[in-house]
This record gives sequence, structure tokens and C-alpha cells, in this order.
Amino acid sequence: MSETVKTSPMTSMTSMPPGGGRLLRIDGAALHVLCEGSGPVCVLASGLGGVWFDWDHVVRRLVAHRTVVRFDRPGYGLSAPAPPGRDVPSAAGEAERIRRILDALGLTGPCTVAGHSLAAFHVEAFARLYPERTAGLVLLDGSTEPEPRPRPLPAVRTAAARTTARLMTAAALPYLAGPTGRRLVVRACTVRRRDPAPDALVRRCYRPGRALAAVLLENTHYLDVAAQLAALRTRAPLPDVPVTVLAAYDRSGSRRALDWLRRQERLAEQLGGTLRIAAPARHLLMLDRPEAVAAAVLDGG
Repeated sequence: MSETVKTSPMTSMTSMPPGGGRLLRIDGAALHVLCEGSGPVCVLASGLGGVWFDWDHVVRRLVAHRTVVRFDRPGYGLSAPAPPGRDVPSAAGEAERIRRILDALGLTGPCTVAGHSLAAFHVEAFARLYPERTAGLVLLDGSTEPEPRPRPLPAVRTAAARTTARLMTAAALPYLAGPTGRRLVVRACTVRRRDPAPDALVRRCYRPGRALAAVLLENTHYLDVAAQLAALRTRAPLPDVPVTVLAAYDRSGSRRALDWLRRQERLAEQLGGTLRIAAPARHLLMLDRPEAVAAAVLDGG
């Protein structure tokens, strides 16, 4: 598919990254972005620590029917870290990042936005802040916080996360343990218990200290973003578009698994959406059940 790329003072093209796609300079950071396929547009947003290649098996099922946009947030994958002062996550900021990426790609019409885990906050914020740009909303095992409250001392927490990341990077901990940590998380969060990602890509994306810094910053501000979204829900209604919540279930029947399904069901009810269940699957359902994720996106807008 041919693409017309528009740029602005806040958005510019940089060189082609070795992992495919392109680098777009958005709000001071070079972001790794891929745009593939043809047809109506959909955006795939990764959860905490996720990168573009986690979606590979989903994208293969979508590109014949959709123009698929996926990207690495600052610090993740092949994206550069955000400049200091612009690296603190927020619900509105992540929604705006998605909007700027679409603008930079010349994709200014309505699109389906799909977010996994933590990124469910981001895509819901996008739908509420940019209703005219939203054709559908898909939350993939999305994070839920029934009564979120922002944690105190955000500046102190931000400084602590940055300092911790610097010290651990200086000690070479990300280089030594980052890829192993990625593999362990994938095994724990899939029923397949196997990471399909090539070793070379895992090393390239999880050895740099920027990935650790991004994880620590997003984790320390998780409840803040949840609280920001809760406030946004009171003043910015969702557009009248399909809303799908796709929940992962491992078929274990455990109390923890069933409680998670109930939380996902409540989220669907809160948003006036439809609950679907992907089984057997654990939290990284794009690896366990890519066909279910693709079907949710195709049916969601």
C-alpha cells in the first residue's frame, strides 16, 4: 500500500530502522512505527514492556482486510526514549501520541483502536478525546482499576524510577538479564509457555537500559493513568461505536482466573460493550490466540 506521510514541526521522518517499518520523530522522540496492509485503519497498542513483533501473528491475519498501524512507545523496541520532561506517561498524552502517529502517516479518518493490558487505558482515552477519529474500540485483556486513585509525590516517583534505571543500566543488569526477563514473562503469561520471538530481536530490544527505564516509568505511573482515565470517563463520553472486551481465560477454573473474567465482564458492562473470551489463553493472548484477537479487531470496526 502506498502511503503519503505528512510532517509537522512536532513530527518528522528519520532513517529506516533495521527491524522494518520507519522512524517518526514525534514530540521529541524517534518512534518505531509500522504501517501495513490496506483497507480501513486499525491501531494495535502494546501493554507494559510490549513491542511491535508481539503482534506479528495477528497482523498476518489482518493485512488483507485492514491498514494496520503498530508502534513502539518511547524506550521500547526500536524507539528512542522520550526527552526528560516528556517521559511521564499520562492518559491524554498517550492518546495524543496515537493521534500524532496517525497524522504523520496521513491516516486522518476514523480507525479502530485496540489496546492490550495497560494500553487499554490509552486507546479508551483516544476514543473519548478523539471521537471523530474512532470507528471502534477493542480492549484486549485490558487493565482494570475499579476505584483508582493517583499515588502521591509523582515527581519524586519519577526521579526514583529514572535513578533506578540509570544505576541498573550502569551495572549492566538490563544487558545481562533483560532478554531472560522477557522470556520468563512470556512463558508465565502464555499457555504455550514459549516465546516465538527471534533471539536477535529480543536481545536488540531488551538489553538497552532505555527499555528498563520505560517499564519503570510506566509502572510507577500506572495508577495515575488509571485515575486520569476515570476522571475522563466523567466528562468525555465514548462515541457511538462498537466496543469489544476480549478477555483471556486459561480454562483452569482457578479463583484468580474466574475473578479476572468477572473484572473484564464488568469493564464491558461499564463501557456498554460486548465481552468475548479467548480460551485457552493467558494474558499475552496475541501470542496464544492471534486468530481471536484478529477477529475481535475485524468485527470491532
